[in-house]
Amino acid sequence: MRVGSPHRPPVSLLAQDVLDNVRVLATWAPRSHAPILDPLERTSEILFGVIMVLTFTSSISVVESGAAETREVLVAAIGCNVAWGIVDGALYLMTAFIERARKRMMLRTVLETRDEETAHGLILAALPAPVSAILTPGEVASFRQRLRQQPSMADGSPIDRRDVLGAIGVFLLVFLSTLPIVIPFVILRQPAAAMRASNAVAIAMLFGVGWTLGRHSGLSSWRTGLVMMATGLALVAITIALGG
Repeated sequence: MRVGSPHRPPVSLLAQDVLDNVRVLATWAPRSHAPILDPLERTSEILFGVIMVLTFTSSISVVESGAAETREVLVAAIGCNVAWGIVDGALYLMTAFIERARKRMMLRTVLETRDEETAHGLILAALPAPVSAILTPGEVASFRQRLRQQPSMADGSPIDRRDVLGAIGVFLLVFLSTLPIVIPFVILRQPAAAMRASNAVAIAMLFGVGWTLGRHSGLSSWRTGLVMMATGLALVAITIALGG
């Protein structure tokens, strides 16, 4: 027994906590109350949408572009984000399918193999390092036994309703992130004023993305917001410079 083991939670409580909270075990853990898209996924899609539309709006010349040219650029920006929203949604479904298949293969191996060392190794590899580091062989064996008691954990559809909703959410995030940046060009007649308003909205959105990530990760919200704002603008400049 390791030092400090009397202060560890009972293996049943530890196993249940892992089942409920570890992402890699999401194939068989209850997910009904978890968000379909986590904060990192949501903010990443918004960031992608903002960068894409900024590469279009930044190409508008407030001096030379007329209403027709501006409208053409905006339509192209919206169309591009719609297309990439569809692509991102399809990739989300593909990733969900592959990850679930891989997890189910690992789970079947854990449940069916006669090699106890292999089964325990897969369980420990699926857990975060701080969790696997404190588990004794007896606790891992008890954890495996609890998995065997769960009914039909390795079965089910490769794509479920939450995956489809997640893909739709990805598409909507990429598409809807376009609108706040485009709207100033629709409601303001002066191109210069519209450009300033659009850029201000984009900068605020980038800061908001960083603020959200900062709160989610326990970092300084202000600092993360400023870093994300600077990073986003730098990515836009690189994309434009490379012909994006």
